[in-house]
Amino acid sequence: MTSFIAPGATLGVMGGGQLGRMFVHAAQQMGYSTAVLDADPASPAGLVARHHIQADYLDEQGLAQLMQLSAAITTEFENVPAHALKMLGAHRPVAPVAQAVAVCQDRAAEKQHFAGCNVPCAPHAVIEDASQISAVPDSLFPGILKTTRLGYDGKGQMRVATRADLPVAWASLGSVSAVLEQQLPLAYEVSVIVARSAAGQVVHFPLQQNLHRGGILAVTQVPAPDLTVAVQQRAIDAAERVAESLGYVGVLCVEFFVLKDGSLVANEMAPRPHNSGHYSVDACDLSQFDLQVRTMTGAPLVAPRLHSPAVMLNLLGDLWFASDEAAPREPDWAAVLALPGVHLHLYGKATPRRARKMGHLTVTAAIAEQARVVALQAAAVLGLPAF
Repeated sequence: MTSFIAPGATLGVMGGGQLGRMFVHAAQQMGYSTAVLDADPASPAGLVARHHIQADYLDEQGLAQLMQLSAAITTEFENVPAHALKMLGAHRPVAPVAQAVAVCQDRAAEKQHFAGCNVPCAPHAVIEDASQISAVPDSLFPGILKTTRLGYDGKGQMRVATRADLPVAWASLGSVSAVLEQQLPLAYEVSVIVARSAAGQVVHFPLQQNLHRGGILAVTQVPAPDLTVAVQQRAIDAAERVAESLGYVGVLCVEFFVLKDGSLVANEMAPRPHNSGHYSVDACDLSQFDLQVRTMTGAPLVAPRLHSPAVMLNLLGDLWFASDEAAPREPDWAAVLALPGVHLHLYGKATPRRARKMGHLTVTAAIAEQARVVALQAAAVLGLPAF
């Protein structure tokens, strides 16, 4: 993947969600054609791509068509089967490679990888069968039980207060492989987005400070208001070590918890652009999607520059429903767009549902406090909680 794939070529993406849609826009802006593989005929990325292959991720004909069309292939969804990426990687450059994606798909493997990189994570125990429940150390309670696979946006996890609660919680998650993590005293959460080339060049965005509600990202602030220089450097160094040890090519996000004593622990990673990096489209001279295109085409990597402080608000389908009303209604976008520095991004999803990511709102300003003030005004208009 060290040779440059020039504009005019077709770039393929596995997955048709909003991350794929923003990747397609970035690729098109740079002069590339795009092909999306996603079974949904109304997928957000499929609607804007040059080619939309409506097939399952493991459909052999669909994969063959994507391979034939594409000079290089990426993924916008961490749960795309690693086997499909391996099949594609035998014939075309794929970034990130299947092995790296496979590590990110399994919480147990992910934590083992963090440990191998000397990146601390929460004390934990892996539970693969009922016999291991009794061996869980007392020190892990209270804790959070998470399925090792297919868990995201707060799905596939439960709080476990005491040892007596653990068997019930594990059964409620389907008695599948899971990780019990000790509940830690959190001060705040940050994420680091790095981009790494096939030649080993690495660049990163400034750290994002994130607020989650119900396990789903709600607010991102950049620069991170509570961040110290020491924590920032430790997080960047850790994320770069993780990317290097994976032989990673592409955009990688590593989420961290900052504890009340100032220590840093890794939470999880995503082998793709990340919700917390969406602000980069409006607040940086290169977005995370621009760097996704650059890494997969072998283009030079240039460190992105934050030109405007920003606050991003996630827009979930809940906004379309006033209290207990059954019928959705459109939020007051006109009132929001009347505010200075507001950038509205809707993902082209026809049907709003509660907890479904429908879009995001980025507020940019000359100074961070002004971005926060306007973002709070926008939140009030939309009926979102203050932060």
